[in-house]
Amino acid sequence: MSDAPRATGARTAHQRATHRPTTHHPKGLLLSFVCFGVFMVYLDATIVNVALPEIQRDLDADLAGLQWVVDAYALAFACLLLTSGTVGDIIGRKRLFLGGLVGFTLSSVLCALAGSTETLLLGRALQGVCGSIMIPVSLALVSATYTEPAARAKAIGIWAGIGGLALSAGPLVGGVLVDTVGWQSIFWVNVPIGVLATAVLARLLTENRGPRARRLDLVGQLLFVVAIASLAYALIEGNSEGWASAPIVGAFAASGAALVAFVVWELRQTEPMLPLKLFRKPVVAVAGVVNFLSLFGLFAAIFLLTLHLQSVQGLSSIETGLRFLALTVPIMIASFAASVVAARTGPRAPIVGGSLLSAAGLYGLTVLDADSGFGTYWWALALLGVGVSFTGAPATVALLGAVPPEQAGTASGISNTFRQVGAVFGVALAGALLLRHLRDALPGALAGVPMPQDARDRAYTLLSDGDLSRTDALPPALRQPVLDAVGPVFVDGMHLVMQVAAAGTLVGGLCALLLLGRGAGRVAADAPAASEVAEPTGATTGHAR
Repeated sequence: MSDAPRATGARTAHQRATHRPTTHHPKGLLLSFVCFGVFMVYLDATIVNVALPEIQRDLDADLAGLQWVVDAYALAFACLLLTSGTVGDIIGRKRLFLGGLVGFTLSSVLCALAGSTETLLLGRALQGVCGSIMIPVSLALVSATYTEPAARAKAIGIWAGIGGLALSAGPLVGGVLVDTVGWQSIFWVNVPIGVLATAVLARLLTENRGPRARRLDLVGQLLFVVAIASLAYALIEGNSEGWASAPIVGAFAASGAALVAFVVWELRQTEPMLPLKLFRKPVVAVAGVVNFLSLFGLFAAIFLLTLHLQSVQGLSSIETGLRFLALTVPIMIASFAASVVAARTGPRAPIVGGSLLSAAGLYGLTVLDADSGFGTYWWALALLGVGVSFTGAPATVALLGAVPPEQAGTASGISNTFRQVGAVFGVALAGALLLRHLRDALPGALAGVPMPQDARDRAYTLLSDGDLSRTDALPPALRQPVLDAVGPVFVDGMHLVMQVAAAGTLVGGLCALLLLGRGAGRVAADAPAASEVAEPTGATTGHAR
């Protein structure tokens, strides 16, 4: 009998720890510093692209190395996203978010100090791990702080807007930093932000957990990582190792086996990491396909266009960042409009229209020549930006309307995992196709340049890994003629990738047209508003329970 009051008191204490407001300090201040961390994570998703040519020159990285600089971050982000929210529910969101914030700051220092490609890749992977922690947990913290629905929707709208701003600002901010300070500065800039946010949030936040912690699906997580990472490795390293070589064949086999094992395992779990039964609903499957293919095309275009503008056309990082505003500003604006349109009309029409616009933009980039001016392709970037927004945001709206309200966070996590995986493979396959084309066409291009055979062989060896800056190692009289001959080959390879990506976006639109009913996926009155699980285009939110 004497134990009863203690048990009741224990339950009450637990309920207070679980459900009480996150802090008694001004909510706006807490939201601001949580968004500082969010800004860092999203900024590093795009800021690195304009630094790639400088990283290539400084660290002597080949094209595959540059692919890994982008994909090491996106791969870790994509693979760990669905588990991070569960970990936060178990060990506490404050503890996990602060740990992720400190880890992201320290891994940024590692990237900035990197003297080799391998060290930089380690730092980028650690950044991705920490970013995958911070994004879903930050959304959970914001949701717990703002308990009134209207205030919560507004706060999450700000949270998503900060992420979208960071993604859009990345190329321009990166261009300014790289040209004025050096590529390392894109990572050093995270340090003061991370230190300040950690110091403030350590005082503002109180511990917070979910009302019911799910069981960690460690086996499913491991199988998912093996499946995605092995396939990315095979695509990126296939040209270097040889597509029929044991490591590449083994990587493809490991990916396939892990994927099958993952599906079997997840179907047997009561609390799976990825609830595959949701995919029995056509809306969920279509949203996954659309999200994957739209981000595939977007990240392929950003990766290759950056290399084209700086390595072929010789533009500076700032000039490159300014040109990317034609892509990022439409993304930022259209993302908000797309959510509103999809909520009112249903997602099918916006997804189909967005897919057509994306395909038109990607195909429009095939007008680029080695010396094309900005006026010839800015419109294609704008079409791509609007198109990606009108596929991604409506796909999320479709998911919200297809699942019960209590599964809205999980559905958002699934959607955004597909988006990040699409980004990973967009960069991986773009590099693979470009490098294959480059190696096949280089001998013919170099044959047209008057030079001794030994110089021609050396030029092929230097350039066959996709690093056009290595023309600096040729005799001065040969550098420009070789670059003039190889530049069009690079551009033709880029055209091939854009055509493949455009076809992919059309496939996504066709799936939406055929499999989504007119009102399919429209958000019900009792479902969360789109802003409550909002996401910046090209990024992931994870799920906040």
